[in-house]
Amino acid sequence: MTRRLISSGSVFEEEIGYSRAVVDGDYVFVSGTTGYDYSTMTIADDVVSQADQCFRNIAMALEQAGTSLDHVVRATFIVPRREDWQPCWPVVKKYFGTARPASTLIHAGLQTDAMRIEIEVTARLTKDA
Repeated sequence: MTRRLISSGSVFEEEIGYSRAVVDGDYVFVSGTTGYDYSTMTIADDVVSQADQCFRNIAMALEQAGTSLDHVVRATFIVPRREDWQPCWPVVKKYFGTARPASTLIHAGLQTDAMRIEIEVTARLTKDA
């Protein structure tokens, strides 16, 4: 299988020089994804809405790769504000309730103050991909 790059259409990918996702072998590696709605290049103010948008962005990349959130094996969550993590738990369970990937939470600053959460995942390709 050849290496394949997937773009979300975000201007950040072109400006910075990265891909939303890379398919390599049996795995899909999805970049740290924030809550931007890439169709409008806007971001919601609240962390719960941003978390939901992160998952929608990740799901679109995984679909383009030939897999889904149900095949995620590893996730990393980055939140600048410790108090923002717990409100995101229901959103995480909504999207990862089936996959239940191995996960890590990191508290760190993000690119802009508007960004309240960033999520990075690794998924396996499905057999029919």
